[in-house]
Amino acid sequence: MLVIPNLSISPEKVFFVISKSRRSDSEAAGGGVIVDFGDDDMSYGRSGRGGSTDRAELAGFIRDLNVDEQIDLVALIWLGRGGGDLSNWRELHTQAAQAHNQRTASYLIGTPMLADYLEEAMAQFGKSFEEFEEHL
Repeated sequence: MLVIPNLSISPEKVFFVISKSRRSDSEAAGGGVIVDFGDDDMSYGRSGRGGSTDRAELAGFIRDLNVDEQIDLVALIWLGRGGGDLSNWRELHTQAAQAHNQRTASYLIGTPMLADYLEEAMAQFGKSFEEFEEHL
């Protein structure tokens, strides 16, 4: 029987990263059109607060995580994109720890399909984004 490894980062934090990543991706892809805006939104124009605000918030959130949580996130991305499976989690985690540096937030945010990879990895841990959304 496969033993599910313990994570330093809580599933809620991972799902927050997924949620923020999806929001910033969809707003970046949406062309920056502001559908419902107030007076203060007008000054932001097309570059709007949307995607860049979510991206900045996500970067700050990742930077505020402790080193172990950041390493878990990187290892989860590698797991989710097919870099291994739960049976070699320790190996993935060790590689992520060796690669860790002060640019983790930039690396994660710059990873195409970040949310998909994290969601796939969390599924391997038996956690679903839908479950998380129900608790919001």
